[in-house]
Amino acid sequence: MKAGRLGKILSMAVAMSLLAGCGNAAEKQQEEAGSVYYMNFKPEVASVWEEIADVYEQETGVKVKVVTAAGGNYESTLKSEIVKKDAPTLFQVNGPVGYQAWKDYCADLSDTQLYQALSDKDLAIKGADGGVYGIPYTMEGYGIIYNREIMERYFATEGAKAGSMEEIGNFETLKAVAEDMQSKKEQLGIKGVFASTSLQPGEDWRWHTHLANLPVYAEYQENGVSDAEELSFVFQENFKNIFDLYLKNSTTETKMLGSKGVNDSMAEFALGQCAMVQNGNWAWGQIAEVNGNVVKAENIGFLPIYMGFEREENQGLCVGTENYFCINSQASEADRKATEDFVYWLISSETGKDYMVNKLMNVAPFTTFTEEEKPADPLAKSMLEIMESGKVSIPWIFTTFPSQTFKEAFGGALLEYAQGTMSWDKVVKLMQEQWKAEKEMLMQ
Repeated sequence: MKAGRLGKILSMAVAMSLLAGCGNAAEKQQEEAGSVYYMNFKPEVASVWEEIADVYEQETGVKVKVVTAAGGNYESTLKSEIVKKDAPTLFQVNGPVGYQAWKDYCADLSDTQLYQALSDKDLAIKGADGGVYGIPYTMEGYGIIYNREIMERYFATEGAKAGSMEEIGNFETLKAVAEDMQSKKEQLGIKGVFASTSLQPGEDWRWHTHLANLPVYAEYQENGVSDAEELSFVFQENFKNIFDLYLKNSTTETKMLGSKGVNDSMAEFALGQCAMVQNGNWAWGQIAEVNGNVVKAENIGFLPIYMGFEREENQGLCVGTENYFCINSQASEADRKATEDFVYWLISSETGKDYMVNKLMNVAPFTTFTEEEKPADPLAKSMLEIMESGKVSIPWIFTTFPSQTFKEAFGGALLEYAQGTMSWDKVVKLMQEQWKAEKEMLMQ
């Protein structure tokens, strides 16, 4: 009996040893093959990226982990994750300023297929050594999204200030139309002309970044520069023009805007509670997926953000990108190679390209995409139509804004202004001071 029990124990020990050996071998094989850990910037497409990860793993056997940072917390989340043993192998920076903050973790992508497939090599972020450290994976555009059905309803009213969207070609006309529509909101069946001006902390990027892009770009143009250590905010009245128009002709009282997020704004638009909302071509997915959405694809389009600049009739949308893929230079060679392969699969395989265009709604700037593989969603179509019409696109220069701290301070000041607790002059002064202080810290 004792001998029998001893034999069983020895057999179990041998079996467990073999299993452990198999487990170690599998782990070693996985390490040699490499894996991918993607830190996603956009919560609105988190489920799409998780689906992509599953599909890629099924197709190739390579494990892909996706972690999505909460809105407004990407930088802090990345900082905590990047120092871990299993750090992200793929992450994003928002342009040259973002690259300066993360350059110690950005691998040179000069020799990758991803960079070779970039349609315009000048779009890449390059270091002082000539290396390629960030590659844009989409071109995007933003402006004022409108619901044509509601606008046509307005154009048919007595005394309408315009007869079609084509007649709205400057701030003067936009203001006249918006204020007239607001006075007729009950007749039009809406709560306000514009969706809520979301000023909840972390949800205010449409104003402190996207809207501010226009007056800052105008100042750069006037001074013949592409960046500035100090900002006069000389076109602050133009910013105030459109910001006030949003605030005063909205679905929501100004004192309530600190509790409103971007999803609230997009839901209001999707439910037909307003006629316009400032956002980008990526927003179609948000609109279409709102439960009870009444906005049809054929009734949606873009209008440039008019502020009262001279000759703005020829102004187009704000077009560019702040979405640059970077591969972690601190990751193992196997993980870097696995990550390069994954990203190239996204822009070269039929499956990957389908996700990029039709689910992530990207206008991908790569030679691997044919004309037939351009986005079919209405906002991307409208963006491309405006770009091809000859109107002058406004480049995204907010990638030169000094820091997230600057943006958050500016956004906080805009909220106080909206709530009536800060004068506009103080908002301007704070922006000027914060810009200078953050630029000085950046240069240290």
